[in-house]
Amino acid sequence: MDQQAEVRIAGSLPLAVVMDALRAARTVFHSEADFQHAFAWAVHRLDNEVQVRLEVRQEEKAYLDLLCFGPKGRTAIEFKYFTALWDGVDPRSGEQFRLRHHGAPDLARLGFVVDVARLERFCHPGPAPMNGLAVLLTNDRGMWSPPAGARPTRDGEFRLHEGRRLRGRLRWGTEGSYFAANQRDLLGDYPLIWRDFARLDGRNGEFRWLAVQVDQVQPTAAEVVGA
Repeated sequence: MDQQAEVRIAGSLPLAVVMDALRAARTVFHSEADFQHAFAWAVHRLDNEVQVRLEVRQEEKAYLDLLCFGPKGRTAIEFKYFTALWDGVDPRSGEQFRLRHHGAPDLARLGFVVDVARLERFCHPGPAPMNGLAVLLTNDRGMWSPPAGARPTRDGEFRLHEGRRLRGRLRWGTEGSYFAANQRDLLGDYPLIWRDFARLDGRNGEFRWLAVQVDQVQPTAAEVVGA
């Protein structure tokens, strides 16, 4: 069974339905904030019983990108929008876009895994069912493609290509030279399954998305607030 087909936002709205609705209206976004806002608007438009809140404070200096909540549950969502250079027109909206080249894909992988670890802290049993989602949208094929060679890289354990699993202790660095501050210890086991989002004209015109669902875990000092 397609695991992502079962992922629901606030216990009611399938994630795949939201992504399809986004794609029907727009295929490109100017920034991560633009992506977040469009996603939140699509959720509320598809199910007006689901409330959406952007940038909800969780901990000292820590904010959740989006909190969705309704009668059937709550979902904490973290977003990443990592782009390669692309200039063109969105065929859905007719809007002109000039996406910049972010570079540093290793740090983008680290950021995504950090989001997963944060969601594990925030998603624990409570009075209402809860899950978390780490969502990545990109047109950088290096994010979903396996590495070309076998040379060790500092982000080797953080790779996000199709077919990998994120689980256990992930160390940043190479043998004998690890950077402990970037290490993450994951409680869950997360298979990585990429989905097509859009195919546009020009170089870097292929956009794909990845989502990791975090289920409820045992309580920690952190707790999602805002609902």
